Amino acid sequence: MFPNLETERLVLKEILPSDVEAIYSIFSNEEVTKFYGLSTFNKMEQAEKLIQAFTRNFQSEKGVRWGIERKGVPGLIGTIGFNSWSKAHQRAEVGYEIHPDFWRNGYASEAVAKIVEYGFQEMELTRIGAIVFVENNDSSQLLMKQGFEKEGILRKYMYQNNKAFDVIMLAKFNRQNGGDE
Repeated sequence: MFPNLETERLVLKEILPSDVEAIYSIFSNEEVTKFYGLSTFNKMEQAEKLIQAFTRNFQSEKGVRWGIERKGVPGLIGTIGFNSWSKAHQRAEVGYEIHPDFWRNGYASEAVAKIVEYGFQEMELTRIGAIVFVENNDSSQLLMKQGFEKEGILRKYMYQNNKAFDVIMLAKFNRQNGGDE
């Protein structure tokens, strides 16, 4: 059963095939994919395949991805979730994106706070990591305001538009579940 979540202003819900146009709108925007490590979409089929990948990852317990909607306003404005989920090692990596029409409204911060809480309390994670392009100051700042700490730089770690980029590794620990750093 998919875990739908709510915050004060948002609904975090399962991403369904009916969300394909919204997913395409988000991932076909170069401002969104600029620091994503994924080529900008130019075909609706790419959005369909991404939704299928989100579903497979959840079913195989390798990740969970929520669609982000504003309460009372149907339609996704972004997605957020955990990638590289390892139950055995009680860790996952957070990833998110918001359509630029909804930037600077605090939606990403609100969604990150909710899934971090869910990850520590319900998924029993000890560590939640994040990989952020060095150039993506806004995302690094958002995560640090949420209690994530910089751990280091991974050189030439991600490719975007056939160019290798350095990334910052950040992490937050569940102090009640063995994360005593």
